[in-house]
Amino acid sequence: MADQESKRIVCGICGILLGGFGVHRFLLDDAKGGLIRLAITVVTCGAGSLIGLIEGIMYLIKTDEEFVKEYQVGKKAWF
Repeated sequence: MADQESKRIVCGICGILLGGFGVHRFLLDDAKGGLIRLAITVVTCGAGSLIGLIEGIMYLIKTDEEFVKEYQVGKKAWF
């Protein structure tokens, strides 16, 4: 595993509060994922923001090591 500082807490909170705007994905250097989540939210009139809420909760459930391995190093795109 790379020696990276975990962004788990920041991404988790942003996912819960601003997930519909894809902010948590932009923080993980995934602009494409952030734009997709933003588009889904616009097309579904806000209902798509549930994806960000779910992802934020999942980020906070994981340990720092798991988060870094899956999302920062592995660049896991969804959930």
